[in-house]
Amino acid sequence: MGIKHSVRWFRINEKECRIVIVGAGMAGLTAAAYLSRAGYEVLLIEKNKDCGGLLNSFQRDRFTFDGGARSIENSGILHPMLNDLGIKLELLNSPVSIGIENNVINIISRDSLNDYKSLLEKLYPESIEDIDKIISFIEKVLKDMAILYGIDNPIFRDLKKDKAFLFKELLPWMGKFLLAVRRMNRLNEPIENFLNKILSNRSLIDIIAQHFFKNTPTFFALGYFYVYLDYFYPKGGTGELPKAIKQKVIEWGGVIQTETEISEIISSEYKIKDINGTTYSYDYLIWCADLKTLYQRLKTDNLEEKISRKITIQKEKIFSNRGGDSIFALFIGVDEPLEKFKSISKGHFFYTPSKKGLGEMHRSELYSLIENFEDKPREEILQWLDKFCQLNTYEISIPALRDPSLAPQGKTGLIVSMLFEYELIKKVQEASWYEEFKIEVENRILEILSKTIYLGLKEKILFRFSSTPLSILNRVGSSEGAITGWSFEAPVPVVNNLLKISASVVTPIPKVLQGGQWVYSPAGIPISILTGLLAAQKIIKNKI
Repeated sequence: MGIKHSVRWFRINEKECRIVIVGAGMAGLTAAAYLSRAGYEVLLIEKNKDCGGLLNSFQRDRFTFDGGARSIENSGILHPMLNDLGIKLELLNSPVSIGIENNVINIISRDSLNDYKSLLEKLYPESIEDIDKIISFIEKVLKDMAILYGIDNPIFRDLKKDKAFLFKELLPWMGKFLLAVRRMNRLNEPIENFLNKILSNRSLIDIIAQHFFKNTPTFFALGYFYVYLDYFYPKGGTGELPKAIKQKVIEWGGVIQTETEISEIISSEYKIKDINGTTYSYDYLIWCADLKTLYQRLKTDNLEEKISRKITIQKEKIFSNRGGDSIFALFIGVDEPLEKFKSISKGHFFYTPSKKGLGEMHRSELYSLIENFEDKPREEILQWLDKFCQLNTYEISIPALRDPSLAPQGKTGLIVSMLFEYELIKKVQEASWYEEFKIEVENRILEILSKTIYLGLKEKILFRFSSTPLSILNRVGSSEGAITGWSFEAPVPVVNNLLKISASVVTPIPKVLQGGQWVYSPAGIPISILTGLLAAQKIIKNKI
């Protein structure tokens, strides 16, 4: 069925729109931009006041903080997408530092891997042979990462017109790409399992693995040394990226409707309804929000039995899995100049206060704590929290080290994050000590940083506040407060093969496509952009 490029208004409380997109994160914005540019009538619906989803920036007392990603990875997708859409956005370099105890190195080139090796050898002199092994594996992965991202993603090119790119770049690269993907798929086991096979030092294993989400595929974990060199930071904060795409959607005639939450998808009638009772008809729907929410609110009455059966199978897969790791984030205004922090690290800093490693703190001990939470006295829970905070790895973002305008003169804003379990914070909330618990976590983080990498920090605090996995769930509706889609601790219910990524946007629901972090694994901002574009292209090319 072709798409009519028109909108028909036929009742005050019912709007007929050719294409409706739900969720104005990076996937929804990307799909809306490409479809509106192509001349389609597009309605982009977002439940929050602002677009961007997990990618956003906000201000507090003249400090700018990033509420989602601390940097943005190019991955051969970000730059060509901006160029293709004609978006002029100043992207600043976002170099990374890694610190363990009092030792800090800066990742400024692939040669920085030698600095990382020296750092590990200094901390674990008894494990030099094991360190050689893991560095050798990282070097191999870096070569394949350089191939995977060796050219801009060809999806942004018109290969029929751009013959020079096709024959001089794409075709010579394709063979190397396929071999790299094959090697990538061989390194698909969880990073913890891989490290346990080749390393014997428990602390060394932890100090490497705890940088990543639990059970991250080995290739992607070891490939982060390439990713660190691929980070960028939009001038003004990460939230400038969704703002720029939003502006293009509006310029091309797309309609963006915020503060609107969808309560029902009536699939047999090609309609959706919001919580205020307004109904929207569509020729095609692109769902770029949480997938569990889609299937929770989906009505399948009057569909063919064959279709209903496929939907039920997919729904069961979706609900049998859970979102991946979430984070606790502490936002701090500090009465100290940027120079103090610049002398320690770059603006994106992964810091581990102790070389000991988490051990079972974030696995068996955590799971036991959650399972027996009601029987545990608060003192025991807080004792676990003490050790968890002391041994963890923190992602510290200093926006003004990338863009000095993001903090008042002579002052600095910090965002200190650590991976944190949704189920634990949910138990705390149910026990009615959520706010108190947040303060306990904040205090421990500040105490640790004040005694290690930022001496005396807690004495210079102007203000502080924090967010938890529940904050993420409540704000953007991300199941289990996940920040990058599905957990790796069970087989994911979506496509996870790079060669089949085009299939990730297809659903069993008639005339419904999907995009975003939940439709492909592993996910992130580049995947959200890519799946949003793939969904748009299926409509533009009439392949749905």
